[in-house]
Amino acid sequence: MLEPIGLDAAEEDVYRQLISRRSARVEDLAEATGRSVIEVGAVMAALVERGLATGGDSDYVPAPPTVSLGALLRRRQADLREAELAVVALAEEYRTAGQPADVIEIITDVHAVRRRFFQIQEAAREEVRSMVVPDLRVVPHRQNTAERAALRRGVRYRALLDRRALSGPEMAADVRASLAAGQQIRIADTVPVKMMIVDSETALLPLHGDDSAASVLIHRSGLLSVLISFFEAEWKRAYPLRAGAGPAGLVETQPGDLDDLDREVLTLLLAGLTDQAIAGQLGLSARTLHRRIRQLMGKAGVDTRVQLGWVAARKQWA
Repeated sequence: MLEPIGLDAAEEDVYRQLISRRSARVEDLAEATGRSVIEVGAVMAALVERGLATGGDSDYVPAPPTVSLGALLRRRQADLREAELAVVALAEEYRTAGQPADVIEIITDVHAVRRRFFQIQEAAREEVRSMVVPDLRVVPHRQNTAERAALRRGVRYRALLDRRALSGPEMAADVRASLAAGQQIRIADTVPVKMMIVDSETALLPLHGDDSAASVLIHRSGLLSVLISFFEAEWKRAYPLRAGAGPAGLVETQPGDLDDLDREVLTLLLAGLTDQAIAGQLGLSARTLHRRIRQLMGKAGVDTRVQLGWVAARKQWA
């Protein structure tokens, strides 16, 4: 658990035993952890050097975790921030130093396409837009583990679904699961191309057709701006999906339609209640409430809660 801030398994094991005892000898810690006295002695020397414990002649005493581990955590966060800035700088250097042809990257190997499909989602920071066609072959829906991980860390997902895709095996149940995870999904009679756009910086789509593994990766450019505009135009024409009755039930709604829970959320929001109070009154988690409010803002076509209140009043939503 503490490995991300630099403690290996032995160090964490010994440190936890020391924390539980508040004071201990090397021999006590060796017996408690099942490790040799020599190994525990080396671990304690390392913990003392890193400021996680004091002592050495007889008993060792742990440093307060909020102070000692907090310092390690802040140092690791600073290192990650520097690494992130370095990646951004390298990406910008790559973009500006390349030739115009570098805007487009052609990938023909199916394994390379799969790898890049996951990589661009793992790097997503804000939003992933996707257009979903029937018969996903390169990466079937249930194999897209990167999507679930990105949703958990707060990345917004919007998917435009071809109506024919719902006839696929267990697809309706998968769509319900995606909706429950926080994804926004709209449905259209026909989706013209399979495509994924990540953070308005990269797009991945088939090179020849939806049944071909060969793909083209398009980086930030005028061409990418056209693809983004195309997605947004198709998104506006599509119908939002929400879960209906039954394990695989789905309901299409007009973009402005609200369900009963939406109206309850809006009523309490306009009454001035805090998010915590609204969630408690409606029996929702904070995450579910925030997702509902984001969806309401999307239906209203606004970016702030103040604007949402104005639109809600004008349309008599609550």
